[in-house]
Amino acid sequence: MRLDISSNINEYLPLRDVVFQTLRQAILRGELEPGERLMEIHLAERLGVSRTPIREAIRKLELEGLVVMIPRRGAVVASITEKDLKDVLEVRRTLEILAAEVACDRITPELLEGLKKAGQEFWNLKDTEDVTKLAEADVKFHEIIYLATDNPRLLHILNNLREQMYRYRLEYLKDKGSRERLNEEHKRIYIGIKNRDKKAVTAVVCEHIDNQEIAILNDIRESQG
Repeated sequence: MRLDISSNINEYLPLRDVVFQTLRQAILRGELEPGERLMEIHLAERLGVSRTPIREAIRKLELEGLVVMIPRRGAVVASITEKDLKDVLEVRRTLEILAAEVACDRITPELLEGLKKAGQEFWNLKDTEDVTKLAEADVKFHEIIYLATDNPRLLHILNNLREQMYRYRLEYLKDKGSRERLNEEHKRIYIGIKNRDKKAVTAVVCEHIDNQEIAILNDIRESQG
């Protein structure tokens, strides 16, 4: 797998930030897998940069909890732990409920139609082997709800949280049974927002996240033996 630095190039960003974003996205998207060693020389060659920005990026990734330092092994991509998952979903549950309730009041007809289409696009990909593409369709569905809040601050926080959720979302979507469950939940979220039924929307959003937590926790426990 070849890491691509070009998608993060920005003339206003220092090289160390571009390298950091490239490695961060590779971890969140599962391109760099849990337990994989991050060797400075190897990464520098793959990205075509010196070791200095690689070292700085690894240090920042360690602060975010995406990388851990192990004696005699060095930097390693952090495993998905039960604590990490629960922490992220605890925050997500609260913010997703808030976003959906506000969307009930503020969603425009155009965004409501977009939400319906996004749900259909997700279902059209239900049999794909490209989990990344399916995850992007799921993200699109939720992003429309965020946009419907017309609250830039909430949108910023949710988008940041979305990045942290990416690893977990990919794991969940690998199970084709989860895709059918997600589709039904998407439909109910759409209907609830369309009917401006905050109680119904809150219930299905909680169910939506609880199902994800249960499935990924089972995967974590199975992988740990």
